[in-house]
Amino acid sequence: MGNCKLLVLLYLFSTATSLTISRKLPDDLVLATASSSYQIEGAWNEDGKGESMWDRMVHTRPDKIVDHSTGDVACDSYHKIKHDVELIKSMGLEQYRFSISWPRILPYGYANHINLRGVQYYNELIDELIANGITPVVTLYHWELPQIFQELGGWTNALIVEWFEQYARVVFDHFGDRVKLWITINEPKQICWFAYSNGSLAPGLEISGIADYICARNVLLSHARTFHLYKNFYQSVQKGKIGITIDCPWMEPATNSTNDYKAADRARQFDFGLYAHPIFTPTGDFPEIFKKFIAERSRAEGYQQSRLPSFSENEIRNIRGTADFFGLNYYTTSYTKDRKPHPIGKPSSLKDSRIENYKDPNWLIGADPSFRSVPWGFRKILKYIKQNYGDPDVFITEIGFPDSEKFNDTKTVKYHNDHLNELLDSIQVDDVKVKTYTVWSLMDVFEWMRGYTVGFGLYHVDFQDNNRTRTPKLSREFFHTLTRTRTVMQEI
Repeated sequence: MGNCKLLVLLYLFSTATSLTISRKLPDDLVLATASSSYQIEGAWNEDGKGESMWDRMVHTRPDKIVDHSTGDVACDSYHKIKHDVELIKSMGLEQYRFSISWPRILPYGYANHINLRGVQYYNELIDELIANGITPVVTLYHWELPQIFQELGGWTNALIVEWFEQYARVVFDHFGDRVKLWITINEPKQICWFAYSNGSLAPGLEISGIADYICARNVLLSHARTFHLYKNFYQSVQKGKIGITIDCPWMEPATNSTNDYKAADRARQFDFGLYAHPIFTPTGDFPEIFKKFIAERSRAEGYQQSRLPSFSENEIRNIRGTADFFGLNYYTTSYTKDRKPHPIGKPSSLKDSRIENYKDPNWLIGADPSFRSVPWGFRKILKYIKQNYGDPDVFITEIGFPDSEKFNDTKTVKYHNDHLNELLDSIQVDDVKVKTYTVWSLMDVFEWMRGYTVGFGLYHVDFQDNNRTRTPKLSREFFHTLTRTRTVMQEI
């Protein structure tokens, strides 16, 4: 570890344009890291765990994964609780966000059969975190749906609202005495668009403009039902907070034209507004421009009604205000421009939105070209949330960058240093109420359709080694230094 410490110091001192200018983090800003169950646990069929839709897809459709890999073993974190908690503690991080595997504790999906060995695993993890002074932040759903429910339609089946509430009740009953921060659902867009629209995530369906909209409705109803369950039956005793995490890239107008400004706003509504607007604005409904463009395109395609399912007045009331905080995942930014309508044909949400996104080739690029470092976009999305969603407390539940270097991830260090500076401007100048900064991820993990070809981790994992050896990266030393000094360079 000494070599890494030396490297981070050499890197900071050799690249800093002004060694004397540094900035202090607010005393109440919590520094954290994160992971998710399928991406790190492994033990895919051990100790009574049921099959998830990801288990099914990686075993039957390996072509969906870049390197044809699986999460069968992943980081083997199921067998490394104490070791992984020690990694977090050694950096001085205060929180750890992880998710519960629905099929690990309810192997048949339904709440009539609870797998106590799965419950024991999460009890041990939670207890170990608390014993080491680390606050557990638990996500109920990070894309690990029991396969039996996917066979019944998954997130396009309205019954999932009931299934999810029953699952949540089991989780609150078993872990809520110690867990005080809950996230119902991670990244609705990825659940609905990537899984049911473009087919890159499990279950790998491509029914764009229809299934993704049904999914969005059911995700919001499931979140709201679970929020009220916690509020009405658990919060007064367990004293926790509950919210949702939404991935919000910033969309910047490509030009100063009115059309591009409108297109950028439309892009935000089609990307994250359809999830944030119902929860965080007084309307409690999908954004008007979102509804309008889908309805107009649906009519032009010959549909008798909009492909976007509507909410009843009672559902709108139930969704509105269902969050104690805004959980934000941010990675990158795009430029957006208006485009002419597509010819009438097979429906899709892309055709509905009439926008085109692209990235500046000069932006710092990660191991995956879709990830670019755009710090000013981070500040803009934070200000947008403050101005448009009721000035909520913001928990940054994921932020990260995939460096092409396994160990000396200097781009990742620069990414975080630059984004932390923008975060400070957001707090000090824009008065955004940011409470946490959570690095994705604790270690390199199974990155969904990218498999093990990219790594966001603070620790490199050797996936060719049966022991899954973890080795600290330069970024690990950056955050270790950050937790001790609470200071970032203004520029590196």
